[in-house]
Amino acid sequence: MSRPDPAPADTLRTAPGCTTQDCLHCSVRHLAVCSALSPEEVQALEAVTVSQQVAMGATLARAGEPRQHVYTLTQGALRLVRTLSDGRRQINGFVLPGDYLGLSSSDHHRHDVEAIADSRVCRVSLAHMRDLRSRYPHLERKLLQRACQALDEAQDAALSLARLQPTEKVADFLLRLAAREARLGGDPLRVSLPMGRGDIADHLGLTMETVSRTFTRLRQQALIALPHLNVVELLDEPALQTLATG
Repeated sequence: MSRPDPAPADTLRTAPGCTTQDCLHCSVRHLAVCSALSPEEVQALEAVTVSQQVAMGATLARAGEPRQHVYTLTQGALRLVRTLSDGRRQINGFVLPGDYLGLSSSDHHRHDVEAIADSRVCRVSLAHMRDLRSRYPHLERKLLQRACQALDEAQDAALSLARLQPTEKVADFLLRLAAREARLGGDPLRVSLPMGRGDIADHLGLTMETVSRTFTRLRQQALIALPHLNVVELLDEPALQTLATG
């Protein structure tokens, strides 16, 4: 947006500032928490917001570090990573355009936040966000709604990890991304995968080989097409829905 970025790490780059008009016409604004604000209130948000680029492979925040900012992703994709004591990696989720990163009561980051594509975030300090929430109750309500949505998604994900078979897990994952694509206004039957097969495996509790075999099986069954490595076309959504319900 309009303020310079002090670049907390050499892998994070300052982005040119966005104007208020850019914010009001942002392609993901209808998905972001700032959609609760009027054009006049957006100006108050813009005054305390920094637009920050995060290069692919860079770490935006590390687990255990004090939380100083909240973020809204406007471009790219991030992953939320926890490393277990034995070195295994668990990806707790992916942050996609329009997602808000900061719904936590913890004073410290609970995950490593890593960029899996060249990305851009809008960054606001915790103090400024607390002030905005107190000044604009509808922003507070939007954040509460987002927190409830995140809780619902976490419960669904826990069920998927605990009960579904590999093919069912992958089908459920693709359908969740398709629903997200629809909310963005895109083609819900053509899903982009900014994450690799290994990331999907670490998110679903599978091996990369199992994920790759499952994609091949779904393609052979004419449920999906794979025109590109990072694109999936849903050819038989009802059949995928049946799979995803276990």
